[in-house]
Amino acid sequence: MNENDADRAIGTTAYGSDGEKIGKVGQVYLDNKTGAPEFLTVNTGIFGTSESFVPAEGASFDGDRVTLAFTKSVVKDAPKVDPDGAHLDQAEEGRLYDYYNMGARTGGTADTTETADTMAAAGTTGASGDLSTAPTGHDTSGPTTDDAMTRSEEHLVAGTATQEAGRARLRKYVTTDTESVTVPVRKERAVIESEPVTASNVDQSQGGPAISEEEHEVVLTEERAVADTVAEPVERVRLGTETVVEEETVSGEVRKENIEVDGDVTDKTRR
Repeated sequence: MNENDADRAIGTTAYGSDGEKIGKVGQVYLDNKTGAPEFLTVNTGIFGTSESFVPAEGASFDGDRVTLAFTKSVVKDAPKVDPDGAHLDQAEEGRLYDYYNMGARTGGTADTTETADTMAAAGTTGASGDLSTAPTGHDTSGPTTDDAMTRSEEHLVAGTATQEAGRARLRKYVTTDTESVTVPVRKERAVIESEPVTASNVDQSQGGPAISEEEHEVVLTEERAVADTVAEPVERVRLGTETVVEEETVSGEVRKENIEVDGDVTDKTRR
């Protein structure tokens, strides 16, 4: 690795010399005299909550990966050095070089170099300024978090929305039907009544000539059935609404976050 690789290496994935994936590159510390990369920090531990310092010597940078000169197990067991500083002092450097069996260096203390996104994630004020206290674990992809990762899920929330489904109109129109009603009618008819002449009615029977021609006429009447119509109210009709309840099923897509662990981890999840 050279100085030009320093910024581009931050956020890439670090692999050990044995080809094992270790974690994300968090920071690159430069030699404050030569400007060459001197140390890398790699996120290790569960969920990448700790950082291990690794000498940049012998590391190679290719695309989106950095291959270190040490195996994964060696890097994970490296002395823990507090990265909350803009540079490493000579004592910290000595501890690291002793562990990696690389001998003492005389180049001076190493300063960090970070991209703007990485500095924001770690809570830094700049490569040459002081680093503010970072939480126990921070997300190397950007936002700062604590030492736990929150998993969220979406759930479908169903409700109702009112919309026009149709219209109803009340209209009155006239139809014609035929009705039949039976009505009693009276008719007069002529009948002949005769009575014998007796002492009581002899005077009435002798009131005219003895022999004559006469005519008597009777007017006959009869009733006939006639029909007429009378309008009368029979009912009142009004247009209203009623509510009925039915069940409908709605479906939608929901997203769920899933968490996977990379590395040798014992599952102690509380069920």
